[in-house]
Amino acid sequence: MFCYQCEGTAKGTGCDKVGVCGKQPEVSDLQDLLVYSLKGTAFWANLARENGSKDAEIDRFMVKALFTTVTNVDFSDASVTEVIKEAVALKTKAKALAGSYAGSVPPAAQDWELPSDQAALLALSQLHGVKDAGIDVDIQSIRSTLLFGIKGYAAYADHALNLERENDEVYAFTHKALAAMLDDSLGLMDYVGMAMECGRINLVTMELLSVAHTDKYGHPVPTPVQLGTKAGKAILVSGHDMLFLEKLLEQTEGKGINIYTHGEMLPAHGYPGLKKYSHLVGNWGGAWQDQHKEFQSFPGAIVFNTNCIQKPADNYKDRLFTWDRVQFPDVKHINGWDFSEVIDCAQAAKGFPEAPGQEILTGFGHNAVLGVADKVIAAVKAGDIKHFFLVGGCDGAKSGRNYYTEFAEKVPQDCVILTLACGKYRFNKLEFGDIGGIPRLLDVGQCNDAYSAVQIALALADAFECEVNDLPLSFIISWYEQKAVAILLTLLHLGIKNIKLGPTLPAFITPNVLNFLVENFNISPVTTAEEDLKAILG
Repeated sequence: MFCYQCEGTAKGTGCDKVGVCGKQPEVSDLQDLLVYSLKGTAFWANLARENGSKDAEIDRFMVKALFTTVTNVDFSDASVTEVIKEAVALKTKAKALAGSYAGSVPPAAQDWELPSDQAALLALSQLHGVKDAGIDVDIQSIRSTLLFGIKGYAAYADHALNLERENDEVYAFTHKALAAMLDDSLGLMDYVGMAMECGRINLVTMELLSVAHTDKYGHPVPTPVQLGTKAGKAILVSGHDMLFLEKLLEQTEGKGINIYTHGEMLPAHGYPGLKKYSHLVGNWGGAWQDQHKEFQSFPGAIVFNTNCIQKPADNYKDRLFTWDRVQFPDVKHINGWDFSEVIDCAQAAKGFPEAPGQEILTGFGHNAVLGVADKVIAAVKAGDIKHFFLVGGCDGAKSGRNYYTEFAEKVPQDCVILTLACGKYRFNKLEFGDIGGIPRLLDVGQCNDAYSAVQIALALADAFECEVNDLPLSFIISWYEQKAVAILLTLLHLGIKNIKLGPTLPAFITPNVLNFLVENFNISPVTTAEEDLKAILG
């Protein structure tokens, strides 16, 4: 195996024995074969589209299969094998849809047999790793960046699809870009252009998901969230999928079971259509990497509806469930929308005593913030607000992430912090106060709610009749997995400069590609909180 798609990758270069995430070599190799198969399918699907033909089954499968390969999603070799089989079958369908083709066909798109023997399948998978020694290292770097960005927005497209929202432009680019990775005639700048386009497509996808959420659940509103516990049986929901939470709330209503959010589900409390359920009572724990110590003391059922699962400990494994794309060996799995097994588990468990705790605020999406834009603008013009910092992104387990806590703590009192994604757990329990009634810490939402942050920035730029880069606004980004790569590409697509990225730079970025980012966007790694604040504020 070789995997370097996440920030936590071994030695900062790549996992080659077992994934830092817990991914076994067999699963890693099979996921590589799946991506190889998807490129072959995309080759024909892209040709079919050029000829005016497309297929909804192929389009929807592509995003779901890519989501399967995102960090901390599917750890089951049996599950990944089934997705590979489907990819190969749909390649045949896409080829038929494309019609006659007289050009050169890359190996991934050719007809090849899928071994029925698992050992032979694993041997085949080892021939198609994420790195190709036969191509230029810089092209390999930007191809990897493009692939990981596509994986990132595929996760958002999958959530939107659950809400019956899709965008054909997303599907078309996915096929085009994956097929382009098989074309060795393309140069470095061709792939750079595609990476920037990937950023635009991610923005389209995040908007699609944002509108799907707000159409169904209303715009988020500032809401205090209880971190303590309420007496009664309990279910903990971890992940990102709001429709999953709604279905669970519906099925548990009136049954004496309280629902708690975990990780990236925290922003659910801000949606009127979800907060109306009185048994959505609070948030338990923090970011994904602390689940081992936090889950063992949760006295109820636990469900992962998207990525961020780790190898479970024995003391809570019997109360753990996975759903849809998420799978882990020997963990109970649910397909579909019947959560009776989870409910039964919760009712059999001990449950919580009454123990109120601290409250934190969420729900500051773009609609809420722009609803008081006049106050924000007046505070800036009066000099009460000197600067805005977007401090957000993924959290993780590697050392160095205390930087984000220190940075938030050291931000001057006349500055406002926007935050999103699970990186906010580094500081969202701290007291920041307010500026003229405007909270100094504004929780914009999930990682996909970077769309809201962009809308806030664009609205401020419009109000002050300037470019976003001219605003008193700085981006301090933490990354871990592929959705963060997609969001970074979106910021670059928008021309955002002076981004500080950390805690470490991606292992898949070569010095030449990094130099391109520095020269064109002045992107830089984080240093220390003091040094970075001094450089930004002077």
